[in-house]
Amino acid sequence: MCRNIRQLHNFAPPATPEEVHDAALQYVRKISGSTKPSQANAAAFERAVEAVAAATRQLLDELITAAPPKNREEEAAKARARAAARYAA
Repeated sequence: MCRNIRQLHNFAPPATPEEVHDAALQYVRKISGSTKPSQANAAAFERAVEAVAAATRQLLDELITAAPPKNREEEAAKARARAAARYAA
């Protein structure tokens, strides 16, 4: 139903508002068991997405680390290599 939620902390450049919203949307979809809510539940679904996004942004803003920021392209290449090894036939 849902893609995996990706790590957003400690990247250069930092996570965008769109990435935070997408992660929040995936989380709400997963816990609600629905990719698209009914009209009766749409408002509650959107409020939940916005609340999770706000909490995510606050968490990312407050986290502290001594590790250097990760490079997005390098991490994506590592993920592709892991996927290729996992799904190689």
